[in-house]
Amino acid sequence: MTTFALVPGAGTDTWYWGPLVRELTRRGHRAVPVELPCDDDAAGLEDYADAVVAAVEGAEDLVVVAHSFGGFSAPLVCDRIAVRELVLVTAMVPQPGESAAQWGAATGSGAALAEQAARDGRDPDDVVGLFYHDVDEAVANEALRHERDQSATPWNQPWPRESWPEVPTRYLLCREDKLFPAAFVRTMLARRLRGVVPEMVSGGHHPMLSHPGELAAALLGR
Repeated sequence: MTTFALVPGAGTDTWYWGPLVRELTRRGHRAVPVELPCDDDAAGLEDYADAVVAAVEGAEDLVVVAHSFGGFSAPLVCDRIAVRELVLVTAMVPQPGESAAQWGAATGSGAALAEQAARDGRDPDDVVGLFYHDVDEAVANEALRHERDQSATPWNQPWPRESWPEVPTRYLLCREDKLFPAAFVRTMLARRLRGVVPEMVSGGHHPMLSHPGELAAALLGR
């Protein structure tokens, strides 16, 4: 049995992982959605990594799954406990000394977002159109209710590692993601995680809500 530590993105709670937890559990595995102290101004990236470790204490076959901003804290978990695999789900990939606040300009994600919105004929500030365009209205409304305040503390901290951890890493690229479009992700990975070839899955920025079965299968390598 594999334990999957599910590390959320910015300003979200464990509810978002619910459909994926059910899919992985049904397949005989343990899935642990991690509650991060995202609204605590005293908590930084190291504290986020500590929260992941505390949530999966005792796990022997551990896969860490990082969503979006989780790409900044999940690699730090690999310094603390044994991790078999690190899976990035439409996640940010930092470089040493770079903060998440700097990441957008450094990678060109802001321009990619604006270009995607223009192609879609969509207001780039439309939260539902950006994040929840591939789920039904009831799910989108519930997701909005579960959004949390995100402290700027970890967002402004330089990424503390000197290099990417020596842990097998996969990247799941979401085909319909409006925040991190496919072409942008491929370019980012080619520059920042050479040798990691993205694997395509269905869904927008929250595939755990829109395509949990397909995401579970991808995490299991099927």
